[in-house]
Amino acid sequence: MENRKVYMNYHNNLLSLEEHIYELVDVVQPNVFRNLFPYDEIPKIAFNDRIVPHNMPESIWITDTTFRDGQQSRAPYTTEQIVTIYDYLHRLGGPNGIIRASEFFLYSKKDRDAVYKCMERGYEFPEVTSWIRASKKDFELVKDLGIKETGILVSCSDYHIFYKMKMTRSQAMEHYLSIVRECLETGVAPRCHLEDITRSDIHGFVIPFCFELMKLGIEYGIPVKIRACDTMGYGINFAGAVIPRSVQGIIYCLLTHAGVPSEQLEWHGHNDFYKAVTNSTTAWLYGASGVNCSLFGIGERTGNTPLEAMVFEYAQLKGSLDGMDTTVITELAEYFKKEIGYKIPHRTPFVGKNFNVTRAGIHADGLLKNEEIYNIFDTEKFLNRPVLVSVSNTSGLAGIAHWINTYYKLKGDSMLDKSNPLVNKIKLLVDKEYEEGRITVMTDAELVEMINTYMIESNVDLPNINVTLD
Repeated sequence: MENRKVYMNYHNNLLSLEEHIYELVDVVQPNVFRNLFPYDEIPKIAFNDRIVPHNMPESIWITDTTFRDGQQSRAPYTTEQIVTIYDYLHRLGGPNGIIRASEFFLYSKKDRDAVYKCMERGYEFPEVTSWIRASKKDFELVKDLGIKETGILVSCSDYHIFYKMKMTRSQAMEHYLSIVRECLETGVAPRCHLEDITRSDIHGFVIPFCFELMKLGIEYGIPVKIRACDTMGYGINFAGAVIPRSVQGIIYCLLTHAGVPSEQLEWHGHNDFYKAVTNSTTAWLYGASGVNCSLFGIGERTGNTPLEAMVFEYAQLKGSLDGMDTTVITELAEYFKKEIGYKIPHRTPFVGKNFNVTRAGIHADGLLKNEEIYNIFDTEKFLNRPVLVSVSNTSGLAGIAHWINTYYKLKGDSMLDKSNPLVNKIKLLVDKEYEEGRITVMTDAELVEMINTYMIESNVDLPNINVTLD
C-alpha cells in the first residue's frame, strides 16, 4: 500500500491512490464459479452492493458483426447480399460514422470477394475489419488484403482454458500474448475477443492479461482493442451485483485496473436471458465506447444485440441521432424479407410487421383521434412506417378508410375517404362478421382479400405492394 503512488485525478479533481496491480493467479483447479453457475440449477445473481459510478465516454459508437457472428447462425450470405447490406449500414451510420466498423470472415473466396468489393466502395465507415484464426498465415492474409484491424479469439474463462484448450492459465496467457505479438509484428491492429468473460476470473486472469495486452500496444505503437464477450448471455446490469456477471463491474475493472482506454473497449452481448440490449447500453454508460451488434439480432443461439435497437438507444442517451438515417432500418427489413427470405417475427420492435399496429378497439379509437396516444414516436418520420390501426366492430367508416390509406401508403388525392364505395362495402362486410358473433379484430389478410374482391367493382385502383397474407 505505501509504495502505491498518490496522484491528482483530473477527472474528479481529487487526490487518488494508484490502483492495486493484479497479477496472474495460476490455479491448479479451474474456478468455474459453481456457486453462481450450478449447472443443475438456474444461475444465481448475487450482490455485494459495491456501486460503480457512471462513466459514459464522450464518444460512443456501434460496431457490426452481421457478417461474422450473424452469419454463423444462418445460411451464408452471397457476395452480392453482403455488399448490399454493407451499403445499407453505411447509409444508416450517417456521415459521422456512428456505425464504426464491420467484421468479415476471410476463409472462403466468397468472403474475400465481398471484402474486396466493400473496400472498393471507399467508405470511411463502417471500416472493414476481419475475424481470423490465430495464425501467422492468416495475419499475412489480413495484411495482404489491406485490412488494418482483425479480431482474435482469446477465451478467458476457466471453462475454456481448462476444459476446451487443456491448458493452465499461465500457458493460455503466454499462448495468447505470443499470437497478439505476431499480429502486431505484421502491422495489423489486434482486437482481442475475450470469450466467456462473464464466467471468468476477472481479477485472477482477465485484468493481468489485459494489462499485458496494453503494454504490447505501447511497445509496438499499435492500440490493442478489447472486446468483452458475454458469450452465454450471463451478464447483468443490476447495481451492486458481483462480478463476473456484473457488466458495470467488468467495464470498471478493465478501465481502472487493466488500463484499457474507453476507445479501445467494446461490449459484445448475447440474448440468452433477454438482456442483450440493456447490457450493451450499460456498457456504454459505464465506460465502453463501442457495442458490437448484428442486424435484427441474428446470431448464435438466441442471437446478438440487435443493431437497430442500439441505434435508438444511442439517440435516447445522446439526445440526437447524430446523422444516422433510421429510415434505412425499414429498407433493410424489407430487403431481408424479400431478397434473403428471412422472416422477422411480427412483434419485433422497430421492424416487425405488427410493431406499430394497434389492434385493441379502445386503443384504435385513441389513435384515430391523436396517434401520439398509442405510438412511441413519429414512426412515419423515423422509420417511414405510419401507425396502423386494426379494424374491428368499433372502427367505423373513418377507421376503415384510415386502415386502407396507411396499409397501402396512399397519399394526397389518392387517399380514400369514408364516402368511397370500397370503404362502405368493406364496412358492411366487417359489420356482418361481428353480427355473426365475431369478437377478434380483422386480420390484414382478411381485409386484403375483401379489398381484392371488391376493388374493381368499386372503381378503385390500389397499388400493388406485394401484400403478405400471413
